[in-house]
Amino acid sequence: MKKPPAKKKAKAGSSKKMTQKEQSERFIETARELGADESGLGFEDALRKMGIKS
Repeated sequence: MKKPPAKKKAKAGSSKKMTQKEQSERFIETARELGADESGLGFEDALRKMGIKS
């Protein structure tokens, strides 16, 4: 008889699931820290710096 699939564990330090609003705020904060924007210019600039033509 097969075992049921294992449940996924939460990441270390995570005591609760984030709400939709918390997740959205964290996503926006991380994107700003990384210099991401909707235009994709930052991504293209990073590729150029690595010598990759887009």
